[in-house]
Amino acid sequence: MTHRDARSLHPRLSRRQALGGLSAAASLAALGPVACAESDAKLPPVRQLTHGPLNHWFGYYDKREFDPSNRLVLSNQLRFEGRTPAPEDTIGVGMVDTQDNDKWIPLGRSNAWGWQQGCMLQWRPGSESEVIWNDREGDQHVSRLLDVKTKKQRTLPRPIYALSPGGKYAITADFARIQRMRRGYGYVGLPDPCADERAPEESGVWRMDLETGETKLIFSLADAAQIDYQGKSLADKWNYFNHLLVSPDGSRFIVLHRWRDNRGSGREAQPVGGFSTRMFTVNMDGSERYILDPAGHTSHFIWRDPNHVCAWTRPAGKPWAFYLMKDRSRDIHVVGEGVMSTNGHNTYVPQTDNEWILNDTYPQGQNREQNPYLYHVPSNRRVSLGKFPSPPAYTGEWRCDTHPRSSNDGQSVVIDSPHNNGRQMYHIDISSIING
Repeated sequence: MTHRDARSLHPRLSRRQALGGLSAAASLAALGPVACAESDAKLPPVRQLTHGPLNHWFGYYDKREFDPSNRLVLSNQLRFEGRTPAPEDTIGVGMVDTQDNDKWIPLGRSNAWGWQQGCMLQWRPGSESEVIWNDREGDQHVSRLLDVKTKKQRTLPRPIYALSPGGKYAITADFARIQRMRRGYGYVGLPDPCADERAPEESGVWRMDLETGETKLIFSLADAAQIDYQGKSLADKWNYFNHLLVSPDGSRFIVLHRWRDNRGSGREAQPVGGFSTRMFTVNMDGSERYILDPAGHTSHFIWRDPNHVCAWTRPAGKPWAFYLMKDRSRDIHVVGEGVMSTNGHNTYVPQTDNEWILNDTYPQGQNREQNPYLYHVPSNRRVSLGKFPSPPAYTGEWRCDTHPRSSNDGQSVVIDSPHNNGRQMYHIDISSIING
């Protein structure tokens, strides 16, 4: 398939918009009504970090994008948009120096990536200068661990999904199976190793020691399928794991257990229809598996602290909302009622004692505006960070969610947005909001 220039996906922008580096208030105010109460004059400063003709984005919202000094910002780089990756398509891996004219610094390449989560590029916790990302080597997915100062690089035998807070362990899932079950969240290029099995014993969640490379399967799909859902077995469904995240104290992790219905039999059996979901929390050795959200609807989530999870879901008998759930209990209550009223990519802003939640919206209204925002928990107040139109071509697998990510000091946010000639990254200064 021929690579296509990203600019061909866009309606023509005005000359003023095409110049780049404009604030959200200056460049977007004329594009239509806003979806929030704040006026444009109150929107915080925004600057474009990356520029074309290449496209840049980070991906998912729960990874460490900023280095410990909050100066270097990680990014993926790509020449095309608007189609499913082919097995031979590679992306660049690099970082932006925000204190040197936003200089692009290349670090490597990856052949294991997707539009929604990139290649899981992130800084290693506990290290001042190490980054890690996923790649493909021969017939397996691996991860590359690179020291950006010394340029020393090691290859680990499995890809990573999420890292422990101390940076000693990674947990991971089967990206080939994920790709088969939900295109765009796994990686092309390798077949599902358990393609004939609906609840395989050899696929699941692995823990990997980042120093030794030692790996262990700690929670299999067979284990999960054996736990009934609403009194029914899941062994005849197509099971897979997605969306892993370690708790802030490193004692437990979240994994979403998902499944799809089956059509056919024997080697003709195939997954069909949409997926259902339940959220597990599990000890880091794979023990004490607890279904924190059994309703079947868990979407985006984040750990607030080692004992609480904030997630968008629809519990039995309750409406869709963000809920704060206490681990290993049925203690649950709504967060942001009437204010955080739609699904988004939620995190707690660092260094704010969990008073501020960073979130966003999907495209809304005629202009398909995406609205990253801050939510102040004590006052039930929402503060817009900008209005970023998403061109109609950005839908489905290759949509570009803003996926807002905080700096380590809680003073800045970086988002992905395609509003200005291709998907690029934008820096938002939130210090006046957080410190005001």
